[in-house]
Amino acid sequence: MALVLFSNFTSQDKGDTVRRLISGSTPSHDFFLMIVLSILTSTFGLMLGNAAIVVGSMLIAPMLYPILSLSLGITMADFVVISRSFWTIVKSVVFSVTAATAAALLFSTQFPGVTEQINIISQPSLASVIVAIIVGFAGSFALVKPQLNETLPGIAISVSLIPPLAVTGIGIAKLNIDLISGSFLLFLVNIVGVIFASMVTFSLMNFYSQRFKAEEEIEKADQKLETDKKKAKLV
Repeated sequence: MALVLFSNFTSQDKGDTVRRLISGSTPSHDFFLMIVLSILTSTFGLMLGNAAIVVGSMLIAPMLYPILSLSLGITMADFVVISRSFWTIVKSVVFSVTAATAAALLFSTQFPGVTEQINIISQPSLASVIVAIIVGFAGSFALVKPQLNETLPGIAISVSLIPPLAVTGIGIAKLNIDLISGSFLLFLVNIVGVIFASMVTFSLMNFYSQRFKAEEEIEKADQKLETDKKKAKLV
């Protein structure tokens, strides 16, 4: 049954998955804008202690895509995909922490305390590792299944990639080493868990055969990105 579960995918399904991952992880202005908007929403939600706002911030965050794309690149042993995804993640982290730090500094007088949610996020646990692994399996599996694609926002909520970065920024603003180290460690744990689980899933689905498709999609995405930049300069 397990073999059937992971082999019941057509080449078209896999090709569409590669296209969605490459497109979703393209380091465009739109991508980073959504990252910044998401991190700002999460930062204010955490400082207010409002869980609903924090959940909303994760719904609009595209952070999961470059992480799954990195996992796909490792699975296919494709350095181009790995490098592209890695640097997109690094840039996302820099933008996120910078935005969170700026927001926390500017409004520190209105939110002087450390909420319970902030404390929880700054304390990684074994449960965090387990959740990240489960989410990695769910995210990679749902991405290949067209009828399950709409569940990805919920998966992003489960893994909580954005709040740890928001807490890291808050910790920097407050010069609190415990907040910084704990929250960033949680972020790294989540990433490692997702990558490990999705690598297993992509390997069982034999995504290595889609290597040339990935390179083709990257070329298309980069060409579109370059075209958009040229249009922006002309405006």
